[in-house]
Amino acid sequence: MKNTQQITKAMKMVAASKLRRAQERVTNARPFAIEARSMLRRIAARVDTSLHPLLERRTGRPDTKTLVIIVAADKGLCGGFNTNIFKAGVAFVTGQHEPCVLGLVGRKARDYFGRRGFKVLFEQVGVYQNLRFVDAELIGTDTVEAFVSGAVDRVVIIYNEFKSVIQQRVVVEQVLPIPAEEFAPEGAPAPDEASQLHADVPHLYEPSPAEIFNVLLPRYVEVQIYRALLESNAAFYAAQMTAMDTATKNSTELIGHLTLYMNKVRQAAITREIIEVVSGAQAL
Repeated sequence: MKNTQQITKAMKMVAASKLRRAQERVTNARPFAIEARSMLRRIAARVDTSLHPLLERRTGRPDTKTLVIIVAADKGLCGGFNTNIFKAGVAFVTGQHEPCVLGLVGRKARDYFGRRGFKVLFEQVGVYQNLRFVDAELIGTDTVEAFVSGAVDRVVIIYNEFKSVIQQRVVVEQVLPIPAEEFAPEGAPAPDEASQLHADVPHLYEPSPAEIFNVLLPRYVEVQIYRALLESNAAFYAAQMTAMDTATKNSTELIGHLTLYMNKVRQAAITREIIEVVSGAQAL
């Protein structure tokens, strides 16, 4: 038990160190995502969004199919991190009237859903060892191709959002078609400073707004997937650090109980030996 306690302490320290770096990456990635959304909102006001394939809505048809991207971890020992994702994924898939196919990110997701006979379109494992934007590009490319080709009509991503060290929230978010509220009119209240700064400034675009839109929309999808991966990575280390801290405290309490029991057993053995010696002496 003491050896196990040393392992849990070491894992807690490693998770705390990695959490700090993962949290910095999440914080650094947010400004780009905010500016990308602001840029798309400004360009969308000058382009007919109904003509772009990534904005086409095909729900309501009898043959509608949904791609569910489930982002889990490659490792365990993280409390209910993976379990919460699995429950949310199963609940979403079984609660849909249309058929669903899965895109699995993380070894735990592949093992869980692969053994249960779910239809899998693609899978990515080992991305958290050296998480890069290239990994999000690969997932985004497969996602956009499946949507544009008509293989799927909707794309939803399920991941753990990092709120704090002790709180992670399961998020079910639609990726494609891109929700219309993402491209609200520029006159609407903007959620960020960039939109407020540029709301009243005229812009000239080169090349045309439509061409820029065609390039930015796929990149916007990749950015959203990359943000989900970063959030999930930070949430995993937070969950692991909390789980290992709890395990260390529990082991300390258990070591105390076991030590007390060991002392009682040893004391009883010593008392029994003394009684045997005294009884033998009296018999002589």
